[in-house]
Amino acid sequence: MTQATFLQRRSPSWERLEELLDRAGRRGLRVLLPAEVVELGKLYRQTTSDLAYARGRDYDANALAYLNRLVARAHAYVYGGATQTGWSRIGRFFTHTFPAEFRRSFAYFAICTALTVVCSIVAYVVVRNHPALAYALLPSQIIPPDISKSLHDSNFAHSFSESPAMSSMIITNNIRVTFMAFAGCVTLGLGTIYIIAFNGLMLGGLGALFTNAGFGYDFWATVAPHGVIELTAIQISGAAGLLAAAGIVFPGRLQRGDAMRINAQRAAVLIAGVACMLIVAGTIEGYFSPRRLPPETRIAMGALTTIALLGYFGFAGREKKKSAAA
Repeated sequence: MTQATFLQRRSPSWERLEELLDRAGRRGLRVLLPAEVVELGKLYRQTTSDLAYARGRDYDANALAYLNRLVARAHAYVYGGATQTGWSRIGRFFTHTFPAEFRRSFAYFAICTALTVVCSIVAYVVVRNHPALAYALLPSQIIPPDISKSLHDSNFAHSFSESPAMSSMIITNNIRVTFMAFAGCVTLGLGTIYIIAFNGLMLGGLGALFTNAGFGYDFWATVAPHGVIELTAIQISGAAGLLAAAGIVFPGRLQRGDAMRINAQRAAVLIAGVACMLIVAGTIEGYFSPRRLPPETRIAMGALTTIALLGYFGFAGREKKKSAAA
């Protein structure tokens, strides 16, 4: 049986299993009728067989990953009962699903990160040596007309009592930017690339302007506490956009519709995680960043968030490998 025929014949069963799992995921197995619970177990066994069949014939990696995730979700209900619901399901998303998907989609993240770094360096070097060219690289409305004080004093002139409102505004704006980066997938990824590149130009260009005015150290110290999480989230949202676009442009051995659906599901995992990351970044920017702390303290905060992110995305959700003797 060819892969296309296999996918066409078996897809309805997988979609039915997904439907049952989605319903159970909202309120537990109790929402299913007794016959549906039996059906879920039957579909789980069939999908497990499908996964083994696909592995044995070395079918497309995306198809294998989709079936593997579907089997894993069903396994939690077939052998774990209703325990994988509510808070436990949310907890598993953050401890396993999100970091695992990040590692799987790392190539797209690396592309976005490289683009941001290159654009930041180019903008920094150009504006550092030719400040007037900032108007050629960046929109005039984001360029300070006269930098007479540090970024910290410019951004955080509000009182600490205004932090809740400021944090809410920051979170909303950051989520808007990241969703724009993800939405670029509808332009086959070109819109995503533009947003990511523009973000890099803005970071490097503004950094150079504040450096030219004598406030460079404070600029990076001000960005550090929340910026590591925020910039990482933007790169992940860009990765989600490129991943979704890849399902259209590079379907591989899958039918284009199947590749689009599989990649869209993976991208949705990344975007859900990004939204939560931006809530953390916005909270830090609203409550921690406005405090009149020494630049070294702010940089140390950025270093701590960097270590936390590396540990989380590098190790969270890794399944323990069975020993060779097992």
